[in-house]
Amino acid sequence: MQQALCGQQVAVGRAGKSRAARRQQVLVQAAGFTVPPAWPGRVPVPETLPQSDGPKKFSLLGSTGSIGTQTLDIVAEHPDKFAVTALAAGGNVELLAEQVKQFQPALVSVRDGAKAAQLRELIKDAPRQPEVLVGEEGICAVAAHAEADACVTGIVGCAGLKPTVAAIKAGKDICLANKETLIAGGPFVLPLAKEHGVHILPADSEHSAIFQCLQGLPEGGMRRIILTASGGAFRDLPVEKLAHVTVADALKHPNWSMGKKITIDSATLMNKGLEVIEAHYLFGADYDNIEIVIHPQSIIHSMVETADSSVLAQLGWPDMRLPILYTMSWPARVQCSEQTWPRLDFVKMGDLTFRQPDHAKYPSMKLAYAAGRAGGTMTGVMSAANEQAVELFIQERIHYLDIVRLAEECCEAHRKELVEAPSLEDIVHYDQWARDWVAQRVEKGLAVAA
Repeated sequence: MQQALCGQQVAVGRAGKSRAARRQQVLVQAAGFTVPPAWPGRVPVPETLPQSDGPKKFSLLGSTGSIGTQTLDIVAEHPDKFAVTALAAGGNVELLAEQVKQFQPALVSVRDGAKAAQLRELIKDAPRQPEVLVGEEGICAVAAHAEADACVTGIVGCAGLKPTVAAIKAGKDICLANKETLIAGGPFVLPLAKEHGVHILPADSEHSAIFQCLQGLPEGGMRRIILTASGGAFRDLPVEKLAHVTVADALKHPNWSMGKKITIDSATLMNKGLEVIEAHYLFGADYDNIEIVIHPQSIIHSMVETADSSVLAQLGWPDMRLPILYTMSWPARVQCSEQTWPRLDFVKMGDLTFRQPDHAKYPSMKLAYAAGRAGGTMTGVMSAANEQAVELFIQERIHYLDIVRLAEECCEAHRKELVEAPSLEDIVHYDQWARDWVAQRVEKGLAVAA
């Protein structure tokens, strides 16, 4: 499939690149369609920090999930710096009610309309009674809330795309923790963000690292992006044993504490393949100039090689709060307690090691590079197919090795329908198409766990 998409063998790395191919690209090329990157090879830093009379205000999508709860931990620790004006959550109304009582937002939204009455009952004694909305309309209203300065997007999957678009149209900067916003929606979202003068601020550790390394770099100064990967749960497992691994095995991440989906993506290394695509859209780097390296300690979160061969890296303990905090405070830095934010101890840290990714163990890498080079709707199809396959694996309906195979077969099935310059409707349509394709494939018994 990779050769079919690209017309040539997919290469991961610098071998055979011409000098021209190493130059930074100012416009991302997606199969002939031009997309403006969020930060074209550099991040200009404002000469003066923005002044405010009070805390910076945020709307938060996915408040009861991993990103959401960590964001609220940051708000609770720094009430003089940050406040929350609107919250959107899924079905965990008990936790959402606790958040409403503590943070007193003006607006809340719950995905399941049937739970709205339960939420209202749970918050009837809250010091501030927020407006309660439901469904997609409610999430979009939270994202675009008038009082918010920026929106933290912590919803997993394509469900986060429409509310992110609503926030951009309302002129809110985006603290981006939803990969699908760019992986599926990049060709639509990036021109929209440029039109509305909105900053896309990456909240995952790898892209935050790159974002930090690029600050102050002159135009044309970026040569190469190096994404580090922990290697996931099966980093040290012989490839021939992967046929027998279980869901419980895949969820044993050696370094990070994350949700089930991203933990399994880390095991397959699909998370890194998705991050390659995201880095392409965020920073305008050609796929030939984005590399993946296994770094078991997860201390270096990613690196940037400059035009003169210097390499800049961002280091820190594996803690998702730091990149989330930086999207919220940028361009400022927030003084943090050493008790709740342990400082990096280089002696305690010990050795830093690196290794080449094993393509036999991680076939997702070549698939992701191929889908990225195809551009358009292909990246969103791959992401949605993978998400559906991961869910089926969690349900123990397919084998671990079926995850990437199903995603690859779905991409192959999509080739004839590829849309190079998709609308929002195209993106949403093919996201659902990919999920249905994988689900139907399994229903027909073509990839069912024994």
